[in-house]
Amino acid sequence: MKASPAERFSSPLWRDRALAASAISEITRLAAEAASKTGGTVNFMEVCGTHTMAIAASGMRRLFPKELRMLSGPGCPVCVTSQGDIDRVLALAAVPGVIIATFGDMLKVKGSKGLDLGSARERGADIRVVYSPLDAVAMAAAEPSRQVVFIGVGFETTAPVIGGAVVRAKKLGLKNFSSTAFFKLVPPALELLLSDPENKIHGFMLPGHVSAIIGTAPYKFVAEKHRVPCVVTGFEPLDILSGISMLLKQVVSGKPLVEDEYFRAVRAEGNPAALKLMKEVFSVSAATWRAIGRVGNTGLEFSKAYASFDAVKRFKIEYREAPEPKGCLCGTILLGKALPPDCPLFGKACTPSNAVGPCMVSSEGACAAWFKYGG
Repeated sequence: MKASPAERFSSPLWRDRALAASAISEITRLAAEAASKTGGTVNFMEVCGTHTMAIAASGMRRLFPKELRMLSGPGCPVCVTSQGDIDRVLALAAVPGVIIATFGDMLKVKGSKGLDLGSARERGADIRVVYSPLDAVAMAAAEPSRQVVFIGVGFETTAPVIGGAVVRAKKLGLKNFSSTAFFKLVPPALELLLSDPENKIHGFMLPGHVSAIIGTAPYKFVAEKHRVPCVVTGFEPLDILSGISMLLKQVVSGKPLVEDEYFRAVRAEGNPAALKLMKEVFSVSAATWRAIGRVGNTGLEFSKAYASFDAVKRFKIEYREAPEPKGCLCGTILLGKALPPDCPLFGKACTPSNAVGPCMVSSEGACAAWFKYGG
């Protein structure tokens, strides 16, 4: 007996399979119409790594029509951290007496010499995985004779949390706590992508978590200047299908907008308290992106009031350019110019147990998602 359309949704993540089947049917119809306006293929980019993993885990990529191509974007915090900044992290870990506090997905990201924090720990460095930057502050308070460095990477979602930890450390008068500020900003990342003459992106699925902080206004330039549709989207499978449908309708209508599918969590003005905290602790600066290089006004650094908490300045760790791992296409994948299977190392020399590039390391990495769930 032939399976019904609803029965194709085998993942337990599908809570309403009949509704999902209806959504796929609508997407299939709209994609065919949209493709006639884009030259045969509709390229949408999911900017956020959490979206990439959700799409892979639910199996929906295999249900999309042939006209629809989903590209992974530069929304994985660990993945966009430059090789040179990873080397600075390892240099900090080598400073005698320093405790490195970090989220777990930084442990296996290799530096230019093939080492990572995991191997540094095996060699005697004090590396501790924490679940919150506040854990690192508590660690510094409990061990006043040791310097504690929290490895801060990420986007507008992570920056306020780390900023709050720094404010707490300052109020406690802790002189032995510091952090890196390897932060990137999402709207400038979109500008970078769209300014590339080789870009063929027809719409952006915008990150729900980041948008909950910054709101929807910072994306207006994408629709107004570049004429590219945008939809802020949640992370449930039906959220994603709804977001894709909304993007397709914009392509078909020829009227690009910034729409909010994730309205239950995202407000137009964002989170005022988080934005105020970011403005207090950080200032906009140039940032070095993996595979892109250093670009002005695309990142954050500590403001003058909190400059003493900058770990790389405290320990005088200089930045040195470092090449990408030989043969690794992680940077190209982040730019939407390749898919994980296009990389000659994928699933061969590069696997989760022996990752070459960060896209295979991070729980939000495109290569990790494709390896675990398939394309």
